[in-house]
Amino acid sequence: MAEERPARPSDIARAALDAARAASAARPQPTRRRVAGPRRRWTGPHPGADDPQLLGSLVDSLVTQQDWTSRTKVGAVFGRWDTLVGPDIAEHCRPQSLSEGELLVIAESTAWATQLRLMAPSILAKLHAQVGGDVVTRLRVVGPTAPNWKKGPRTVRGRGPRDTYG
Repeated sequence: MAEERPARPSDIARAALDAARAASAARPQPTRRRVAGPRRRWTGPHPGADDPQLLGSLVDSLVTQQDWTSRTKVGAVFGRWDTLVGPDIAEHCRPQSLSEGELLVIAESTAWATQLRLMAPSILAKLHAQVGGDVVTRLRVVGPTAPNWKKGPRTVRGRGPRDTYG
């Protein structure tokens, strides 16, 4: 008569694994169906028109397609004035208008206006290098203006607003 030996842990684990395999084989397997739709075609090693792209490159292509390059250069002069001329100069003057290549700059004092007129060639060189040579061709610097007391198309010479007091 053979003596039954106690079950080892490895025998118990093997029996549990066999039972799990048998239960899995008895279950019906799901069928895989292809989702209907267009097949994906790869565009190659470089990004195509339908691949995700950087926003900066998309804006650059839009600017060239719409021929907005001159307008963006003018906008760059006004928008990046601090970085174009430097923070020291930008603190004391601001661009007012740009027409036919002439940039009108208003200084905060007459002393700064004189200094900027002396620095005009170097400021123009910075603008040519960073924005482009055809945008700003001349630089006109003016100082602050005094208040104007003329209130209409006709004026009379005299002292001004103080002459009505007597």
